[in-house]
Amino acid sequence: MSKYRSRSVTNFLLSLILILCAVSLSVAQKTVHVKTYTRKDGTVVHAHDRSAPGTKSSTNSAASTPRTTSTSAVTTNTTVVPATRPRTYSITVARDSQGRIKRSGSAKHAFMQTHPCPVTGATSGKCPGYVIDHIQALAVGGADDPSNMQWQTKEAAKAKDRRRIPA
Repeated sequence: MSKYRSRSVTNFLLSLILILCAVSLSVAQKTVHVKTYTRKDGTVVHAHDRSAPGTKSSTNSAASTPRTTSTSAVTTNTTVVPATRPRTYSITVARDSQGRIKRSGSAKHAFMQTHPCPVTGATSGKCPGYVIDHIQALAVGGADDPSNMQWQTKEAAKAKDRRRIPA
């Protein structure tokens, strides 16, 4: 009887090992879908699938592949790096070397000339407790023009910025 019992224990252990291997293999191949979102700096991250947290990517990518897309007025550079997402920027907005949206000082000055500070009435310099806000954000194609600007309290601006940060 002990011969049969040791054989059944061995079979049980082998089947348990096979099950654990199958489960760990299926977990390693799971992917998570990420929806399109916009980062605070205006970078658009398109929808994609990625490996589950804590697992290694099983894709066998070659070296990074630079791609350049050009329209008549604007050029967008996208670099695809293995195990990362493509990074694209809004093509309607000029950016500086750090990737931040360039702002027009002359547009801000023109706005202040036609819309004095709500607190002091000044048409130049600082306005205590207020910032100049773009009604339609530059990152989503809003114009850096006085017609797209408004005075906004610093508290309201902070609240608006928190709403724009993707979860």
